[in-house]
Amino acid sequence: MPRIALVTGANQGLGRALVEGLAARLGPDDLVLLTGRDARRVADAAGEVARAPATRARVEGRVLDVVHASSVAALAAELAERHGGVDVMISNAIMRLLPEVSQAAQADEFIDVSNSATHAVLRSFGPVLRDGGRLLVVASTLGSLGHLPARLRPLFDGASLDGVERAVESWREAVRSGTARDEGWPRWLNVPSKVAQVAAVRAVAAERRERDLATGTLVASVCPGMVDTATSRPWFADFSAARSPARAARAVLDLVSADGVDPALHGELVRFGEPLPWHGGTPPTEQDRLLTP
Repeated sequence: MPRIALVTGANQGLGRALVEGLAARLGPDDLVLLTGRDARRVADAAGEVARAPATRARVEGRVLDVVHASSVAALAAELAERHGGVDVMISNAIMRLLPEVSQAAQADEFIDVSNSATHAVLRSFGPVLRDGGRLLVVASTLGSLGHLPARLRPLFDGASLDGVERAVESWREAVRSGTARDEGWPRWLNVPSKVAQVAAVRAVAAERRERDLATGTLVASVCPGMVDTATSRPWFADFSAARSPARAARAVLDLVSADGVDPALHGELVRFGEPLPWHGGTPPTEQDRLLTP
């Protein structure tokens, strides 16, 4: 049976590299869907990947705005009807945060793209993931719980997906109302967003763990390491250890290609093939100096 793979946020950067890698690793009967919000950019990117010498699989572009849960659900239902489900779903959509613009002004769109979309992907694609499949959410080391102040950690530790969603909306409302700092939320939006992403994956993976391990199916969040892109450049001073998108994609794709599933990775935040401690990390301070009030 042909394998069906899908990557969100795949027009450029890491997402594009993930599509290129999947297209090279899968076979001629398999299908890789490159998705994004802009129809022209999606079509151009899909055409370029399809024509690349290393490409073996079929590559198609699909317009998908992940901030609309109904669109995510419709695509999942379509793939289930046409193909019986999906084998690989990599959720990679991200909005670029700018340090020179106030975090509050960027919060709604950023949370929609990074968090609400993650919840929609987990809810819609989890049920149509075939046995032996991979559902991966691209996050970062900032997703470890210890990057939040201690008073906020219980909101995400052991929470259900509904509970994570409620915590995210509470954070969003605090940012809107100007009470976020008083409630202890980090100023840099990326921190609570990434913790919430990882918590959402953990919640879904916990519910399906027994069956997934029995069928060789993996649900996890992944950290590709520091990637040298326009999204990360404004926030870090030292890029000496940064990886190109193509190199960063390989660590993610190795999880897709691996035979079976290591139980230690299921539901965890995985970095270079190893799980990161959920309760690890400390609240970052470097980026606070860059933020515009």
